[in-house]
Amino acid sequence: MSGTEILIDILGGVALLLWGVRMIRTGMMRAFGASLRAAIGVWTGNRVKAALAGTLAAAMVQSSTATALMVCSFVAHGALSTAPALAVMLGADLGAAIGAQIFTSGGVAGLWPALALLGYLMHTLFERRNVRLRHVGRVVLGLAILLLALTMIGRSAQELSSSNVLHVIMQAVAGEPLLAIITGALLTWAAYSSLAMILLVAALASSDLLAPASLFPIVLGINLGAALPAITATIAEPRVARRIPLGNLIFRLAGVLVALPFLGPLEQYLVAFDPEPVRLIVNLHLLFNLALCLGLLAFIGPIGQLVDRLLPEAAGAAEDNGPRHLDESLLDTPPVALAMAARETLRMGDVIEAMLANSLRVLEQNDDQLRREVEATDDELDQLHEAIKLYLTRLSRNELDDEDSQRAVDIIAFTTNLEHVGDIVDKNLMELAAKKIRNRLQFSAEGLQDLKEMHAHLMETVRLSLTVFINQDLAMARALLERKDQLREMELNSTERHLGRLRSGKVASIETSSLHLDVIRDLKRINSHLASVAYPILDRAGVLRPTRLRRKPKAEARRQAASAEAEPVAWSGDSVEGTPRPAP
Repeated sequence: MSGTEILIDILGGVALLLWGVRMIRTGMMRAFGASLRAAIGVWTGNRVKAALAGTLAAAMVQSSTATALMVCSFVAHGALSTAPALAVMLGADLGAAIGAQIFTSGGVAGLWPALALLGYLMHTLFERRNVRLRHVGRVVLGLAILLLALTMIGRSAQELSSSNVLHVIMQAVAGEPLLAIITGALLTWAAYSSLAMILLVAALASSDLLAPASLFPIVLGINLGAALPAITATIAEPRVARRIPLGNLIFRLAGVLVALPFLGPLEQYLVAFDPEPVRLIVNLHLLFNLALCLGLLAFIGPIGQLVDRLLPEAAGAAEDNGPRHLDESLLDTPPVALAMAARETLRMGDVIEAMLANSLRVLEQNDDQLRREVEATDDELDQLHEAIKLYLTRLSRNELDDEDSQRAVDIIAFTTNLEHVGDIVDKNLMELAAKKIRNRLQFSAEGLQDLKEMHAHLMETVRLSLTVFINQDLAMARALLERKDQLREMELNSTERHLGRLRSGKVASIETSSLHLDVIRDLKRINSHLASVAYPILDRAGVLRPTRLRRKPKAEARRQAASAEAEPVAWSGDSVEGTPRPAP
C-alpha cells in the first residue's frame, strides 16, 4: 500500500471509531438515560456511592463527557451540590477507563461481524415493537463499528511501522513529554472522546512503530484533554453549572503533574504485570484514573469549596428570565428532554397568567406604568417560546418514536398559541388600554363588571389549559372546550347588555363602546387559543366529528369562508362531538 492509501485507511478508521463511540453513547442514553439520571440522583448520599454511580454511568454510555453534562444539569437545578457532583466525576473518569479495558481484550475485535448482524436485526425488527430494544440494537451496532475501526487502524499502523519519516516524527513528539501531553490533550478535545483516543494510541502501540513507554505522555495528555469538552459545552451555562467541569480539570491537571515524574518507574511495574504493548497503554490509563479516584475522593470537600470560591454566584444578579429547564445534555434522552420542554412551557403559562391578571388592573385603574411592564413581559414570553422551539428542533434530529414525535408537535403547537396570547395582550389589549388612558375614559360600572366576569372565566381557563397540557386527560379536555362555549355565551350576553346601555343613552358606555367591544373580542380570541390544547387529545380519542356545519350552497359557503375569523394555530373547531378535526 502507498503512504496515501495507508493514511486514508487510518483516517477512515478514526472516523468509524468516533462514530461507533457516538452510537454507543446515544443508544445507551436513549435506552437507559432516564434510569441513569435517576441512579445518579439517588446514589449521592455519600462520596463513595456518588463515585460508584459515576463509574456505572460512564461505563454504560462510554463517555465521561456525557456523564459530566448530566451532573452539571443536576447542579444547575439545585438537585446536587458541588462536592458529591465532583465525586461522581471521579467515578465517571474511572468508568470510561474500564471501557477501554473491555474493548482491547483479546479476541473481542473478531466479534464485529456477529455484532453488526445482531445490532442490525435488533434495530430493524424492534423499530415499532420495542423502542428500548431498538436502541440496544443501536448500541450493539456501535460496538461492531468500533471493533471494525480498531481492526482497520491496527492493520494500517502495521503498514506504517516501516515508514522512516513517520518514525522520526513520532519519536520527536514522544521525546518531548510536554509537547506530547499538549498534543494528546488537543486531539482529545477535538475528537470529543478520550475512549477513542486511547484506543487509537493502543492500536499504534501494537504496530511496533514506537516503544509503548514513549507514548505514556500522550496518554496523560488524553486524560487531561478529556476534561475540556465539558468545559466548552457549559461555557454559556450559569456559574454553578461550570463548577463541575472546572473541578474535573483541576483533578486531571493535578494527576498529570504528579504522574509525569514517575512514568519511568511505572513502566517497570506495568511491564512486569503485562508486557503486551496494547495492555501497557490501557493499563496506564486505568491506573491513572483509579489512583485519581482513590487519592482525591477524601479531599472532595475542600476541592468543592475551592471551586465554589473560584466560580461564586454573581451577587445581586437579576433573576434570569431565560429558559431554565432546557438542558442540552438531555437531547439524547427524548422522553426526559420532552418533559423538560413541557416544564418550560408551564413557565410560559405562568407568564401568560401574570400578564392577563395585570391587564385587567391596567384597564380598570388606567395604570400606565403597569401597562408598560405588561408590554415588556411579552419579550420574556417570546424568548421562552423561541428557546423551546429551537430545543425541540434539535431534539427532532434524533430518532423519535411516534409517541415522542407527537408530543413534540403538541408542545410546539401549544407554545405557539401561548405566544399568540401574549401578542394579543401586548399588541391589542395594551393598545386599547393606552387609548383609554390617553383619553381618560372609564368603563361604566355595569360594563366593567361584565369584563371582570369574562376575565375571571378566562383566568380559570388558563389554569385548566395548563393542566390539560400536562395530564392529557380526556375528561378535562372536554371540560376545557365546554368553557369555550360558556365564554361565547358570556360574550353574546355582554354585547346585548352593552347595546341596551347604548340605547338608554348611558354616557360612559357610549364613550367606551368601541373599547368595550374590542376587549370582549380579544378575550374571546385568547380563550380560543388556550382551548386549542384540547383538540389533539379529543381527536386521538376519536370524539370529534368531521364538521358541525350543514351543507349549504357554494356561494354562501364562499361568503362565510371569506368572513370567518382565523382559528388558533394548528387546530380549528368549537365543541366536543361537533367540532371539525384539526386543520391539515
